[in-house]
Amino acid sequence: MFAFLRGARKLSGAIVAVLSLLWLTACGGGFGTGAGGPRIDTSRPVPVALLVPRGGGNAADDALAASLENAARLAMRELDGVTVDLRVYNTAGSASQAATVAGQAVSEGAKVILGPVYAQNAAAAGRAARGVNVLAFSNNPEVAGGNVFVLGNTFQNTANRLVRYAAASGKGNILVVNGQNAAEEIGRDTVARAIAATPGAQSAGNVTFEVSQTGVINAVPTITSTARSSGATSVFLTSGTDGAIPFLAQLLPENGLSPANIQYIGLQRWDIPASARTLPGLQGGWFAIPDPALQEQFQQRYLAAYGAQPHAIAGLAYDGIAAIGALVKAGNADALTGAGLTQPQGFVGVNGVFRLRGDGTAERGLAIASVQNKEIVVIDPAPRSFSGAGY
Repeated sequence: MFAFLRGARKLSGAIVAVLSLLWLTACGGGFGTGAGGPRIDTSRPVPVALLVPRGGGNAADDALAASLENAARLAMRELDGVTVDLRVYNTAGSASQAATVAGQAVSEGAKVILGPVYAQNAAAAGRAARGVNVLAFSNNPEVAGGNVFVLGNTFQNTANRLVRYAAASGKGNILVVNGQNAAEEIGRDTVARAIAATPGAQSAGNVTFEVSQTGVINAVPTITSTARSSGATSVFLTSGTDGAIPFLAQLLPENGLSPANIQYIGLQRWDIPASARTLPGLQGGWFAIPDPALQEQFQQRYLAAYGAQPHAIAGLAYDGIAAIGALVKAGNADALTGAGLTQPQGFVGVNGVFRLRGDGTAERGLAIASVQNKEIVVIDPAPRSFSGAGY
């Protein structure tokens, strides 16, 4: 699992991932065969292993495990013409236990593994799965590849979407500002790759700062002067609202970089917590989110089924089950091979389209949101297909 900035603290264990889908269907027809993974009998219930972080004595992990399992079972009830034989295995949040139960699941007939959550656990499960594909609830691209796919939204996916939108909006001369820690440096690199790959986008430079209040204060004059001298039309901030964003959003406008004159863009979400939307420097700023109305639909269906709100990443379990169901329904014995899972048309869900890529990451359709009058407004909706706007 990839952890984002928690102020000046060490990387935490929180996943930032696109939230849940209510239903999925295979989008388009046909996919390759014979690439990594067991063949299945699509006329019979498909054995799926669900690896959840229950059993380690951590109450938060146990609650997450229950929410993931609930979401998976909700998806199973909504499948059309496909039966999933779900077998749940507890990892205790441990890489060694994840490897043990992944091997057990394969020996007991699992044709695909859904989960586990944490990145190291996913890597261990992949090594132990011996030719069975693993759809992990992680967004860490470092563990993706081979038979491991990460279902969570990555920094790269978010950066690509935002840079494309900035270039199309005439805001493509981008200054990147990041804190000096591992998470934000990864974020900086993903934005740089997105700029390099996007026609109409160019780099206006990069300014870094020590991740502390003093570090931000000391960096503000350099950020301001670099933006002016480079002719930057956008400032892309990699920090989160629980880190440097409150300081940057106050100090940069006070030092002459008004949101009225330069476009602020956030790699992380600016709608959480709700108080972030009141920051003056974020007014008019852009960030990426799943479709909020569709997200609400899933939450309401989950609430109706279980009497509680789902965990923030519970929808990834729904995604996995529903995608498996859509592929199996097509009747191809190679549905759960690497080639089947990575069909280029992808899948359509209530939070937008997503597809699994050959490098093991997920590409997800995101909306562009803006903070306007202290409210969150979608200014460019999530694409409905991978040939639509935003792609």
